[in-house]
Amino acid sequence: MKHLNRLLLASLCILSFSTMQAQDDDNPWAIGLGVNAVDFYPTGEDAPLGEYFDDFFNVGDHWNILAGLSRISVARNIGAGFYFEGAGSINRISKFGDEGRNDLMYYGLDGTFNYSFRNNADEGWLDPIIGVGGGYTWLDDEGFATLDGTVGLNFWISENFALSVQTIYKHGFDENMNSHFQHAAGIKFALGGKDTDGDGIYDKNDECPEVAGLEQFNGCPDSDGDGIQDRLDECPNEAGLAQYNGCPDTDGDGVADPQDECPTVAGLPEMNGCPDADGDGIRDSEDECPNEAGPEENNGCPWEDMDNDGVLDKDDECPEVAGTVANNGCPEVTVAIIEELNEYSRTILFDLNKATIRDDSEETIDAIAEIMMEYPTSDFHIGGHTDSTGSEEYNLQLSRERAESVREALVSEGIDASRLTAEGYGEINPIATNNTAEGRQQNRRVEISLEE
Repeated sequence: MKHLNRLLLASLCILSFSTMQAQDDDNPWAIGLGVNAVDFYPTGEDAPLGEYFDDFFNVGDHWNILAGLSRISVARNIGAGFYFEGAGSINRISKFGDEGRNDLMYYGLDGTFNYSFRNNADEGWLDPIIGVGGGYTWLDDEGFATLDGTVGLNFWISENFALSVQTIYKHGFDENMNSHFQHAAGIKFALGGKDTDGDGIYDKNDECPEVAGLEQFNGCPDSDGDGIQDRLDECPNEAGLAQYNGCPDTDGDGVADPQDECPTVAGLPEMNGCPDADGDGIRDSEDECPNEAGPEENNGCPWEDMDNDGVLDKDDECPEVAGTVANNGCPEVTVAIIEELNEYSRTILFDLNKATIRDDSEETIDAIAEIMMEYPTSDFHIGGHTDSTGSEEYNLQLSRERAESVREALVSEGIDASRLTAEGYGEINPIATNNTAEGRQQNRRVEISLEE
């Protein structure tokens, strides 16, 4: 009877401590109910015990199990994944390692500081734990202190209910080899109030439980302090007016800032709060001529003909260069221009038997590029030619490389690459005889023509 009284006393201490503290809803609690098994064998002691973890799962030979409820625990969350757990247990010892015992009564009262790797209810159902602590154990009338280390798993079926398994190693401070393992399995119930956002209003009464708020708004915040709670405030971070659903009207034009596309300049409601100084229906920020009325298709400016070529800028593909109506306002390349280009191109000099343009031809390349820029809608073809000296295959390749070198040089001067094509023709198109040095010199050339 006195042994039963000892268990009841231990359980009463734990439960009364829980009852006293559970009135503070700031602190979540958990109560565990289950069974326990005590195993003296795998504790690294001398016979009749074994080495550490020998036959750790030998239930039939070494585990002492008392049927029915034999362990009660109470846990209190400390924070940051840590919690303290107190537990009371009872068992009957009939196996001490490889030896039998005459049904010694076992009582345990333990407290451990545990760490949960799950940390909070939003991190899944699997909850591994580790912990360390101490306790006091009785075998019949003999008692001894223990240093406890524990590992376990909680399987959270819901936010408040879990299945729990746990192993505790209890190192006994006693000369009678009383170190042992205690295994526990059972169920766990989470209790106590919960205040997720820490605003002093418990989640069950908090209309915004994940965001810290104010009591007058049932736990919801008013970040800008304008008297309109954030969830009803269209501008929760800027103090505003109730007539604008909590938003300000900075420029005072009657259009609230969220709807005002020009919130710092007074404007018109029909322009979403932006001004239109010339009244042409185009807001000033998009009007290239805000003080002169003009059509939208000309960005609010009156039509112009900047180059005075008789083609309005809206239709002029080259509005800054005088051209012809037939060529949509762009200048047309004439035969004289092509002749001028070729006067320059024929003077381009290359290194001997190479496609490298010599440095003293740089001014020639610049002059050709400058002429081409005056005709931005025209595409040009660059043809490379050689004399008949050498093989046809070699001459064809050399002419291609030289034409491409001229093309790359013009691109580097700012001519759009898409406007230029290049091809080599080798020795097949001579313009003079190849029988004289002078004729061969004329045949070694680059010609420019309009791309057809």
